[in-house]
Amino acid sequence: MIPTQFDYVAPTTVEDALSALATHGDDAKILAGGQSLLPVLRMRLNAPEVVIDLGKIESLRGIRDDGDAIVIGAMTPHSVVGSDPLVHEHALLIHQAVEHLADEQIRHRGTFGGALAHADPAGDLGAPALALGASFVIAGPGGTRSVPAEEFFVDLFETAIGDDEILTEVRIPKHTGWGAHYEKFVRVAHQWPIVAVAATVKGSLGAIDDIAIGLTNMGSTPLRARAVEDALRGGGDLTEAAALADQDTNPPSDLNGEASYRRHLSHVLTRRAVTAAAGG
Repeated sequence: MIPTQFDYVAPTTVEDALSALATHGDDAKILAGGQSLLPVLRMRLNAPEVVIDLGKIESLRGIRDDGDAIVIGAMTPHSVVGSDPLVHEHALLIHQAVEHLADEQIRHRGTFGGALAHADPAGDLGAPALALGASFVIAGPGGTRSVPAEEFFVDLFETAIGDDEILTEVRIPKHTGWGAHYEKFVRVAHQWPIVAVAATVKGSLGAIDDIAIGLTNMGSTPLRARAVEDALRGGGDLTEAAALADQDTNPPSDLNGEASYRRHLSHVLTRRAVTAAAGG
């Protein structure tokens, strides 16, 4: 199917993009890598009058070291994030997740910030960003503000980004030396995860100093498996702790599996992810 007719704007600065967004308001859609928006337009599930393409704003690309954090520009392609040495050294969990994200073509076109702003609960980046305590820098008419990951994901396909705002970068606290693993369950290669678990561990099995676990597709937003984290920080048994993974979750039921099936998967995948992240 062919999209309905729309005007196209390609600003070269964040300020110009915000100006275009202010001018066109609800009639506009932001285009990042286009891997989510373009299929929606082609199926005519959305018909904006204006598409604002961020692809020419160079300031939104790149990865840099910023002391106790690394900063990833919102328009940085997944392939660049996945191959960057700073990400591998200081945010290994992001590196692991990007390796599992879709296929190589999409990783070259899709963008880190675009995927997170899309906020699909089955997306591969939300749970790792949540587990690593990322913060999201958002630009708007009144300047910039920083939103922690726990407040960024609001609901299904909904984030803290306002209608007149743009995500510019993601700050990820360094987890240098932490083990990490992203365990994803799919029926078909490159599919959205039925369930996935993002685990990062400081220490080793039996001697876990700290741990963070994010859950993918276990609710309308990415979730933390805090009951598991608390149990393992206290020296609990891994199998018993992993059985708490679905606590305070609300997994969907669909053609890929009932909610009860996803709850079972969360236990199994959490045990596997933590074991791998802790070097077991």
